[in-house]
Amino acid sequence: MNHHDINSATAIVAKARTEGRTALDESAGKTLLARFGIRSPRSAVAATAKEAVAIAEKLTPPFVAKVVSRDILHKSDAGGVALNLADAAAVGAAVEAMQVKPKIASAQVEGWLVEEMIPAGREVVVGGFRDPQFGQMIMVGLGGIFVEVLKDVAFRICPITANDARSMLAELKGHELLKGARGEAGVDEDSLVDLMVRIGGESGLLMTLAEEIAEADLNPVIVSTNGAMAADARFLLTSEEKHADDGEEAAPHIPPLEAFRPLFEPKTIAVLGASTKDVAIANTFIRRLKEFGYGGAIYPIHPSATEIEGCKAYSSLASTPEPVDYAYVAIGAQRIPDAIAEGKGRCRIAQVISSGFGEVEEGKELEKDLLRKARAAGVRVIGPNCLGTYSPRGGLTFPSGAPKEVGHVGVVAQSGGLSTDIIKRGQWRGLRFSGLVTIGNSADVTPHELLEYYFSDPQTRAIGLYIEDVKDGRAFFELLRSPLATKPVVILKGGRSSQGRIAAASHTGALAGDDKAWDALTKQAPVVLVPTVDAFIDTLLALQHLQLRPSKPTKAVTLFGNGGGSSVLGTDAFASVGLDVSPYSGRARDLLEGMGLPPGTSVANPIDTPVRTLQERDGFVAGEILDIVYEHAEPDAIAMHLNLAAFVGRGTVDPIDNLFSVVAQVQEKWPGVAHFALALRTDGSVELDERRRHYRDKARAIGVPVFDEIAPMALALANVGHLERQLAARGKV
Repeated sequence: MNHHDINSATAIVAKARTEGRTALDESAGKTLLARFGIRSPRSAVAATAKEAVAIAEKLTPPFVAKVVSRDILHKSDAGGVALNLADAAAVGAAVEAMQVKPKIASAQVEGWLVEEMIPAGREVVVGGFRDPQFGQMIMVGLGGIFVEVLKDVAFRICPITANDARSMLAELKGHELLKGARGEAGVDEDSLVDLMVRIGGESGLLMTLAEEIAEADLNPVIVSTNGAMAADARFLLTSEEKHADDGEEAAPHIPPLEAFRPLFEPKTIAVLGASTKDVAIANTFIRRLKEFGYGGAIYPIHPSATEIEGCKAYSSLASTPEPVDYAYVAIGAQRIPDAIAEGKGRCRIAQVISSGFGEVEEGKELEKDLLRKARAAGVRVIGPNCLGTYSPRGGLTFPSGAPKEVGHVGVVAQSGGLSTDIIKRGQWRGLRFSGLVTIGNSADVTPHELLEYYFSDPQTRAIGLYIEDVKDGRAFFELLRSPLATKPVVILKGGRSSQGRIAAASHTGALAGDDKAWDALTKQAPVVLVPTVDAFIDTLLALQHLQLRPSKPTKAVTLFGNGGGSSVLGTDAFASVGLDVSPYSGRARDLLEGMGLPPGTSVANPIDTPVRTLQERDGFVAGEILDIVYEHAEPDAIAMHLNLAAFVGRGTVDPIDNLFSVVAQVQEKWPGVAHFALALRTDGSVELDERRRHYRDKARAIGVPVFDEIAPMALALANVGHLERQLAARGKV
């Protein structure tokens, strides 16, 4: 789109605002569409019925006549639309009939739109709206009952590509109708894709006028074999009220690895809030640092003390012997801005644990003061209202007893308490972390900044986010769509069930709930949304061990284990998340049946092997089965499940211990063929739970994720498949 068209489009909106309008009338809306190369019927606005007849005489019948009034948003409901008018005289009669209808007679009528009627085709709705976190979004759906009743629609965050548009159409339940059904001809789908990109693409209407358009409805768009044409267009304008910024300068951009090294690998730590008399949270933090093995300098900051927790104390951040990489701040909220200001040039990162800032109304101004003084001092602030940072590589921890082993999973969380759950529950499940940062209010350092750090960090393979408020959704989205986003991201979103917009003036607005942007994000970036903390840990555990294969996304699964009923239910669990456990045929089936395994064994897929079978050759029979599966069935994943209770008292050799040797050998023999995951089920007894913990350690050593049940394993593998498909789709337009 050239500058002339952009200026012309902006002028259309400016004229409407000058006239005091909150929406474009239909004529102006269609003129705006034309500036972006979107076709609509030839039309003109008449002031009277007589003028409407004159306009119709210059156009090609049949005609449509519509009322033009800023008081009437939904013209059809007011009786302000007349279709299939055969000639100019019929247009005049229709206008005269509409003039006396109650809702029209009581409104301020600005004229009558007369236009050529579009030939028959399939009705589609294309819309847009401003999401409060991510900005402009686009919607598409089939018209009529599909939108009104079935809500058969798809959403994406703008800008979209042609590939995004096609995937939106493929997502619709009624998509086959566009291809032709019951003898009807299919429509020109490419023309619809082109229209969608002109609305929501990089240079499209919604992005060009991102600050001007609140909601948009092209309803209907008529798509036929001859292309796509907008029959109606409604644009609601944003409020002209502009939010003044706070006059704060943005933090200077520093490469993420350099910017956050002081957080994840601090050489010096200052602690504000430790006491000589009481055991405050800051005292506990110092003790945990020492227990965890932190090897750098610890500087307690106190106005009068000379020593705290065995460490020499200093009166301020300005008086420490060396500059401070990381400051842990747990003093009264009112004192914090000035305390951080004293670290000017001598403190890199301050994590404010204290509450009483922007999370409460009376603390909002204090939070702004904190940011101003931190900016002036060159200090980046994490928080306020959080718990701390856990970084095993830097010897930094806030929970007690966290694992010291450096792992490959990086986490950002807005909840401190939930972060402790993630670390401790993840620890027992075998999860190991490259770092976890609690960010609370995210007043300064935002989630996407730490996400960018993890993308750059060679220690991190997978990233988990617990988010309630993304802060800068546009920057967050752009990062996830950028070439930097080469690692999978698992998001646990808090607050998805909150009420959406109470009232909406367009079809698009009414269909757009609060979580549509998050759902769209999973279809546009290497991101997966999970519903629970358990699913969050399960998915990260799978990503910790499994090397993603975009060239072979996970779909076909071999289910292998003991317990016929468990195999049946397991097959259902995999099917429910879109994975395929189909019976084998051909060579794989023949070879497995030829093994002559004990009675009660089934090798069709699921492979159901009673304990007696798995005990064959002290458990090494599993290796023979897996060799055949890897070579001849070539599934995308092998999901093994074992009921540990069934092995109690069954022989002197533990076949499960040997199984880990088998799995390691098979994975080495058939690299990259299939993901391997294991569900170890117990009866809840202390003995078997402890045994499972022993097996988990062995599995972690050979890179096998272990789950408590089959269904969570299925969901984790489905999430792996989704991420693989998203990574495979990168770069396609």
